[in-house]
Amino acid sequence: MSTTPSVQLPLGQAVLPPAFVSFSAEIIPQTSEALLNAVTRFVSQGFRDIHLLLSSPGGMVALGITIYNVLRGLPITLTTHNVGNVDSIGTVIYLAGEHRYTCPQATFMLHGVSFNAPPMAQFFEKTLQERLASIQADHERIKAIYNERAGIDPQRAEDIFLGESTMNATEAVASGLAHGIKVVQIPAGSPIQQLIFNRQAGMQAI
Repeated sequence: MSTTPSVQLPLGQAVLPPAFVSFSAEIIPQTSEALLNAVTRFVSQGFRDIHLLLSSPGGMVALGITIYNVLRGLPITLTTHNVGNVDSIGTVIYLAGEHRYTCPQATFMLHGVSFNAPPMAQFFEKTLQERLASIQADHERIKAIYNERAGIDPQRAEDIFLGESTMNATEAVASGLAHGIKVVQIPAGSPIQQLIFNRQAGMQAI
């Protein structure tokens, strides 16, 4: 993983340019920690206008919720860009942006929470009830975020959880997920933090 670049401001320049973080990965512990570290380091350097270039197939629900809450709590104006595909719990992270844009060719995919079971696993009634309760609790958290940030009706979210909903850029704007369609443009002089990871397998998926 690369390190956050430092920025040398010209003498007399009081306002920092927008900073950009490029994140294309699954939502797992390693990638989540790196993303939050990159953003908070920019904040500690004084940046208050941060853009997240996001593409993710989803990943661990709890981590996605944590990222969302931290990003929402930072003293910044966050703009999120879908630069490829934002799927599953990745949509929750995307919704942390005060301003949300999607590239014309990008897509979103929304669906319900699932869990991975190890081979030959045995599930008794109590275990299944606990798993179901956990999934329902995650659905409620995600529904609340969809409703608050994108205006998606809870019943519409329930319908999404029962299947899969793939949206193109135009549909994402119409649904309230995105605010507009535009190609990413990075101003000259803006620092860019590109996060690079080794591929990892095996995780709870949403």
